[in-house]
Amino acid sequence: MDVSSELIHSLLPVFMVTALGASMVTVGIIEGVAEATAATMKVFSGALSDYLGKRKLLMVLGYALAAFTKPIFPLARSVSWVFVARFVDRVGKGIRVAPRDALVADITPKQMRGAAYGLRQALDSAGALAGPLLAMVLMIWLANDIRTVMWVAVVPAFMAVALLVVYVREPDRANPNGPVRVPLTIADARRLPLRYWLVVLLGGVFTLARFSEAFLVLRARDVGVALSYIPLVMIVMNVGYAGFAYPAGAAADRTHPRTLLFLGLVLLMAADLVLGFARSPLIVFAGAALWGLHMALTQGLLSKLVADTAPAALLGTGFGIFNLVSGLALLLASVIAGSLWSAFGASATFLAGAVFAAMAAIGLLAAVPYRTPPTAG
Repeated sequence: MDVSSELIHSLLPVFMVTALGASMVTVGIIEGVAEATAATMKVFSGALSDYLGKRKLLMVLGYALAAFTKPIFPLARSVSWVFVARFVDRVGKGIRVAPRDALVADITPKQMRGAAYGLRQALDSAGALAGPLLAMVLMIWLANDIRTVMWVAVVPAFMAVALLVVYVREPDRANPNGPVRVPLTIADARRLPLRYWLVVLLGGVFTLARFSEAFLVLRARDVGVALSYIPLVMIVMNVGYAGFAYPAGAAADRTHPRTLLFLGLVLLMAADLVLGFARSPLIVFAGAALWGLHMALTQGLLSKLVADTAPAALLGTGFGIFNLVSGLALLLASVIAGSLWSAFGASATFLAGAVFAAMAAIGLLAAVPYRTPPTAG
C-alpha cells in the first residue's frame, strides 16, 4: 500500500499546484485535514478492535477503502476531487492503523517490541521508497504525464488488500464471542496510566515540530528540480528512513528513549535549517535525507512507548488516542506551514519548523526522563 500511496503523494502536491491551480495554503489545509481525519478515526477503530477482538476485519476495511480511492486522483478535474479522495483515503488509514499497530504488539514478545516496530517502519519506508522511484521512472518514460503515472498506483493498492485477506492471521483472543461494549468510554481513558499520557503529550509536541511531507516535494520544485525528478526528494528521504528504522528500533530496546528522541529532534532541526536555506536541488536532497533519519529514530520508538505504557486490554485504544493527538498536531502544523509559505516564502516555513523542534528539544531535556517499565521474564 505504501508503494501505491507514495507513488501518488510524491506527485500530488505538484499536481495540485500546477494542474489544478491550488495555493500553498490549500495544500496545507488538504494535507492537514486528511491527517487529522485519519487520526480521529484511529481512536474509534483502535478501541473497537479491543472490544471486538477482531483487528484483521478493521484492517481489511481500512486498506480496501484506501485502494478504492486510488483511481480518483488521476480522474480529478478540480481540487475538490483531490480533497474528497484524500479524505476517504485517510478514513481508510484511520480505520486500519491502530488495529495494525496493536496486532504487532499482540504477536511480539515484549522485550522485542522496539525491533518489531522498527521493522514495520522499515518495511513501510521500503514501500515509500519504491513508490516515488517508480513514479520518477514512469514520469521520464511517459513524458511527465502525471495522470497516467497515477493510474499505475491502482495495481499495488489492490494487491495489498489481497495479501492481507489471504495471508495475515491474528492470534486467538480471550472471550472472542463475549459481549461487545461501547468501543470508547471515559472510564477506559481513565484506565490509561499517567506515563501513557506523557507519551501522548510527547508525540503531539514532536508532530508540531514537523509538518506534511508535501512541503518537501514543493521545496524541491521551488529550487528548480525538473518535474520528472520531483519524486527523487521522497526517494532520498525514504532511503534514510528505511535503512535506519530497524536498527533504531532495535536500539530502542536497549537505549534510554530520551537519548534517541533528543537525537531525532536535533536531526529534524538540522533538516529544517538545511531546507530553509537551500538554494539548489542538492541541498534540498541533503535536507530530505536528514528528515528521513529523524523519522527513523523517532516513529518506531514512539510506537514502542505507547505499547509499553498502555494496558494490554487497551492497546488499540491507546494507539488510537495517541494518533488522534498527533494527527491534530499535524493539521495545525501543516496549516501554519502553508500560511507561512504563502505570506513569507518557503524559507519561513522551514525556519519555523526548526524553532518548534528546538522548543521540543528543550522541553524534552527539562522533562523528567521517561523510564521503560521492566519487561517480564
